[in-house]
Amino acid sequence: MLYPYLREIHSPITKTQLRPLSPKCHTVQFSKPLTEKDHEKLASFIVKYPRIQLRVYGHYFEKCDLGFLRHYPAVRHLAIDVFDLESLDPLSFISPSLKGLVLGQTKANQSLSFLQRFPHLRSLYIEGHTKDIAVIQTLSRLEHLTFRSITLPDPSLLKPLRNLLSLDIKLGGTTNLDLLPQIGVLRYLELWMVRGMANLKPIGSIRTLQYLFLQDLRNVRRLPSLAGLPLLRRVHLETMKGLTDLQSVAEAPALEELVVLATRQLEPESFRPFLGHPTLRKARIGLGSVRKNKAVKELLGLPTADVEFTFKSAGSRTKR
Repeated sequence: MLYPYLREIHSPITKTQLRPLSPKCHTVQFSKPLTEKDHEKLASFIVKYPRIQLRVYGHYFEKCDLGFLRHYPAVRHLAIDVFDLESLDPLSFISPSLKGLVLGQTKANQSLSFLQRFPHLRSLYIEGHTKDIAVIQTLSRLEHLTFRSITLPDPSLLKPLRNLLSLDIKLGGTTNLDLLPQIGVLRYLELWMVRGMANLKPIGSIRTLQYLFLQDLRNVRRLPSLAGLPLLRRVHLETMKGLTDLQSVAEAPALEELVVLATRQLEPESFRPFLGHPTLRKARIGLGSVRKNKAVKELLGLPTADVEFTFKSAGSRTKR
């Protein structure tokens, strides 16, 4: 059910569609063309909610021309997720004060040079686009960055991003992480299905890290010691089929929550290093076996960790 997190809009727009948004709502979206009159209505509505993301997606059977963005110059959070999109030029209608941008994959590899128009960006998600990607270095206020289906030779491109708090690398083939400890003030790091990634040693030197999320990295056989990460509070490991030893995770001195899912090769004894951990207070374990899961729960004697978690940033708490 979309409500209360999403509000779906379609023509003709009714009063029901423009009823007040729930405080839990984060996105207003449409997947088919709207009439000019309806764009005017929606623009007048969404301007009242500056924290809300306007998302344009789908348009599977209709051509999508972003020219309608001229009605939304004041939008602060924008998501474009239309595969057949031919041009991003209409983004010039959006105010330079844009704070959040999601750019999904398109049929053509679009130039990212337009990003220099938005120096106030705090959050950026890019899928598949690499042309003129060096422009990201100019986004000095960026705090949250996601690369999906993008391969970088190394993270040196990100070194100028001194305010970066979270980094997600999904798919693609970026395997050299040597410079990660020199990037921003990372609180959150997610690595998901990165082809060929095997060496995670640099993670053990990201001293600002609070939350580590690793999923489906089939070539990873061992994790570095996390003993040097004094702020690390949560580790999430999922479908990490090569791991057989969790000792290095148990060495994290401030670990509070442990999530280990879809790791059938692990045995209950793999969790013995966490016995007596001074700060660990919650765990969510799913080893693909009711018997194993029960044995780990009895071994650790901890309540179940929540699905969501927050990492602390200056003046705020951000859900991941």
